Amino acid sequence: MERTVQHTEADGVAVLALNRPHRLNAVAPALVTDLVAALRAVADSPARAVVLTGNGRAFCAGHDLKEPVESGDGHASRLRLEQIQEVTRLIRGLPQPVIAAVHGYALGAGAEFALGCDLVLAAPDAIFGFPEVSLGLSVTGAASRLLPLLVGPLKAKELLLLGERVDAHTALELGLVNAVTGAEELLPTALDWARRMAAQPAQAMTLAKRALDRGIDSSVEGALELEVAHALITDGSADVTAATDGFRRRADG
Repeated sequence: MERTVQHTEADGVAVLALNRPHRLNAVAPALVTDLVAALRAVADSPARAVVLTGNGRAFCAGHDLKEPVESGDGHASRLRLEQIQEVTRLIRGLPQPVIAAVHGYALGAGAEFALGCDLVLAAPDAIFGFPEVSLGLSVTGAASRLLPLLVGPLKAKELLLLGERVDAHTALELGLVNAVTGAEELLPTALDWARRMAAQPAQAMTLAKRALDRGIDSSVEGALELEVAHALITDGSADVTAATDGFRRRADG
């Protein structure tokens, strides 16, 4: 079976491509497992910069609503949530800078993967959104800390509580992305930025990343734990089941 995350390296740059294009790279357990493994491999590789992107028509459309949802087992739910959060921990803990190259949907966990990266480039068709509340769920991936840091507390509450989607140019205005580039130029631009950073002294690049993140990360761990606690409260609730069924019917219809 083909891996759900493709890992290639060239010219000092590692490219990690989410590879469930038939499901818009929606999050399933195998994808999370493969992404965690790929990030750990990058940490030990000679790559000096990383690009995270998605194959097909989307970056990552969030959790796959067609995947079976486990409920009633708090321990299993915690393990699943912490595995997803490990993606954020690994991205932020890598010595290399990570650039997200986002096209199409970046929803829920997909938006959170992008938030965890050091820089974010977006194609004009990129759509960001946090639909967790509308599904009766809780955010993960440190969005509760990183989103208000980027867009401010009031705008963060608007995005989370209303669940509205944000196009690429609005995301640029809000500070969710660094730049918007043409669809055909998205990956080449991300690779160019990555090569430019890879050409810098590696130790200085790592120290700069860690210095900038230190004030953020001191609160990220607390945010991650609170998110797990909230997610366990909502996991398997009647509200979640009803909302998810509604989303599935609209998707299938």
